[in-house]
Amino acid sequence: MALSRGIPSLPFKIANKQRRQAWYHKQKKVSESQKRDDRMKRKREEAKTPGLREKRLAQNIPITLERKRAWDDIGGDEEDALGLSVDVERLKRRKTEEEAAQAEAQLVGENEEDSQEEEEEDDEDDADSMLDDDEDADSEEDEESTKATKRRQKSQSPPRQRASSPGGSTASTNLALTPDVLMSKFPSLFEPPAKPKILITTSTNSTLHFQAQILTTMFPNSQYIRRTAHHYAHKYSIREIASFASNRAYTTLIILMEDQKRPSGLDVVHLPNGPMFHFSISNWVEGRKLPGHGNPTNHFPELILNNFRTPLGLLTAHLFRTMFPVQPELVGRQVVTLHNQRDYIFVRRHRYVFRDKRKTEKSVVDSEGKPVKGVEEIRAGLQELGPRFTLKLRRIDRGIQRASGQEWQWKAGMEKQRTRFNL
Repeated sequence: MALSRGIPSLPFKIANKQRRQAWYHKQKKVSESQKRDDRMKRKREEAKTPGLREKRLAQNIPITLERKRAWDDIGGDEEDALGLSVDVERLKRRKTEEEAAQAEAQLVGENEEDSQEEEEEDDEDDADSMLDDDEDADSEEDEESTKATKRRQKSQSPPRQRASSPGGSTASTNLALTPDVLMSKFPSLFEPPAKPKILITTSTNSTLHFQAQILTTMFPNSQYIRRTAHHYAHKYSIREIASFASNRAYTTLIILMEDQKRPSGLDVVHLPNGPMFHFSISNWVEGRKLPGHGNPTNHFPELILNNFRTPLGLLTAHLFRTMFPVQPELVGRQVVTLHNQRDYIFVRRHRYVFRDKRKTEKSVVDSEGKPVKGVEEIRAGLQELGPRFTLKLRRIDRGIQRASGQEWQWKAGMEKQRTRFNL
């Protein structure tokens, strides 16, 4: 029995069940009343001194797995290693700090050399004759003025750049932090086509024709072609289908895998020569089964990539970036979101509309928690279009299929440490 601050627990157990239940409810009622009184008292105190509330909220931060996330320590330049859990943003920040420290040390050394040269010149001037004092004084003043201006120009700091406004989301992915080694290893992934062309198919003898047609509405400029199910027909391999697609100017090949008549996996081949990404699918829900769903249109959607922080995560984000046009059609007001959380990629598609803020709603805030200027009275309404599903990266092949070799592969022991994530 839980202890309460109002009524102490009994040193013995009540034998009668009804009396025991009545005692428990009485104890719980007193405990909740005491908590409510403490809460109202704290509210009155914070109304008098607003600083108390900010201090309390700063201390009451929940400790989640994301906050306890563990990163791998690297000694050298290993940010291209896909098997390491490394925060690329921290590495870039550390490198910029080191470069700034080196530049500052170099500037201090140059200033010391200039001061030594000035002292040597002063000694030589003292050893010279005292003839033509007026002319020497004028020349020395000119030299000192030129040296002072040079020293002032060196010590002058560069102009401060204007910060971007408004601030980006804390979970948004910065694709500019991609390591150069990954860009040299997969150059085609980092040059997205202006208008991608996608071929969608299924595994052999599949029944997921309706689900594959749904994917054609999500990925722009895509086409679904069935795999033949005839007994005597030729069963085309993935390599043959990839060659067929690349010869017809397709940029991506998507294979929808099936298990017990449900979507179980998604294989994505970046044409013409790979790499090939293997994802597992879970929690597939079609748009027509969502409450209050909308109907999608043929407009090119916007793409949001959230929380991809490691080299492996940035590589995955660039893959999905190549599957959507660079210039979306804002008239359609459609957005596809890929949110990575604990190595699970949640895929959602919405239609948004801007409306006036209600009295009960709060204003839009930036990454620092401050209201964004200019949109205090505006909010965005969302309507989910579907489908919704969850992806988990399982393997990356260098080329097409397993025989080409693996760049990265998921293993069962990777999830033993719950605070370490790969994406």
